[in-house]
Amino acid sequence: MDLIKQLTQSQIKENVAEFGIGDTVKVYAKIKEGSRERIQVFEGTVIAKKHGGIQETVTVRRMSYGVGVEKTFPIHSPNIEKFEVVRKGKVRRAKLYYLRDRVGKAAKVKEDI
Repeated sequence: MDLIKQLTQSQIKENVAEFGIGDTVKVYAKIKEGSRERIQVFEGTVIAKKHGGIQETVTVRRMSYGVGVEKTFPIHSPNIEKFEVVRKGKVRRAKLYYLRDRVGKAAKVKEDI
């Protein structure tokens, strides 16, 4: 167990933004197209955080042209430039999978002041 932690310790990012479930975040992901590389922004609500350490992932959901789109991002991936918190959400659950069934204003998360 200690050997795995030692190997992955150098790959863990130190300056990751603090955010939680229900927060609206912008994820700056590196996209490779042929020989070019660009940064694509994905903005949405964090509905789940899983695992821990080097394997930690975040699931972000947004509405795109009336269709719900979810993407799962590994937090410590070299393909993720940064996470930017847009607004804090006030929630009482660890997983917000119920938002998948909601439409319109019912799919919103209240803002934490």
